[in-house]
Amino acid sequence: MPDPDILIAASDLTPFCARLLDALGVPPAKSQLVAESLVAASLRGVDSHGVQLLPYYIEQLEWGDMDGQTDGRVISESGACLLYDGQNGIGQVISELCCGHAVRIAAANGIAMVVARESNHFGATAFWAQKMAAAGQIGIVMCNASPLVPPWQGKEPRVGTNPICMSVPGGEERPWLLDMATTTVAAGKIFKAMINGQTQIPAGWAMDSEGVPTTNTETALKGLVMPLGGYKGSGLAMMAEILCAVLGGGAMATELGGIRFRGKAVRVSQMFIAIDIARFVPLDEFRARMDRLVRLMKSTPPAKGYSEVLVAGDPEWRMEEQRRKNGIPVGPGTWKALCEAGDRLGVVAPSVR
Repeated sequence: MPDPDILIAASDLTPFCARLLDALGVPPAKSQLVAESLVAASLRGVDSHGVQLLPYYIEQLEWGDMDGQTDGRVISESGACLLYDGQNGIGQVISELCCGHAVRIAAANGIAMVVARESNHFGATAFWAQKMAAAGQIGIVMCNASPLVPPWQGKEPRVGTNPICMSVPGGEERPWLLDMATTTVAAGKIFKAMINGQTQIPAGWAMDSEGVPTTNTETALKGLVMPLGGYKGSGLAMMAEILCAVLGGGAMATELGGIRFRGKAVRVSQMFIAIDIARFVPLDEFRARMDRLVRLMKSTPPAKGYSEVLVAGDPEWRMEEQRRKNGIPVGPGTWKALCEAGDRLGVVAPSVR
């Protein structure tokens, strides 16, 4: 049996993560942003995009595969459209700037579309869509990713898990927040199983190198991630690829690197759409209408075997409440990697349960 998870409070985990990046010469504001984004994902139970990623970011910085200093630059801005060059900067840093541009442009024009190319992994997509929702806008975020997924009916990887996210401002009800991969699960869930010594994964997550479904973690790591809903997930992944990389002039499909490969820039592209709600209906009215829609969905009688009907975001809000109270469970393999990085960089790890 794998070792049990480590429990650590978010208030301890965030500064520890930030100090690790500080020790590598990353400016403190950038370190804090990355730490907050990763811990936010872990709080919501999205462990595949949480602190599990930090050891890989550290390796990228140590090897010189990612620039921890740059802010990137605006390539062009025309009307509601902005194109950004990430210049191989930290993905969270580039995304923070692009979100700011999207909010600004949408406030002036009613809508904004910002595309960044030559960027890096930016954590969980929801973190960025929520920033636009917090500004009273609808936020839509997509990115392309390392090629781990075959097109439908294929057996060689061509595209990434290419997430799609949409966040809206909430009213009395919790905000509606859709954050999904275009595969059955994010690839990080398979890597999490590997890191923490889990030999089996659930059915439907992955295929072997011949495209045959597998539940063996090692076989899955050498194989392929399963597209969501077959050809539909494959189509959604290509949609994200088009709106991010093809449209933005960035690296596409097999041209990308990955956070787990050394000696090659990741080169992902990210897309941020912000919609100014008040151009259509007053924000308070929108919030009230969203509340009504959510309540209508939740009032549906549950199907046999279920106790209630949930909407997008509900499981994560509930998980966050639990983890803020009880601590964030960090897999033993991930905690070992973080502590080893701390020993190497002279950063003391906090005490854990």
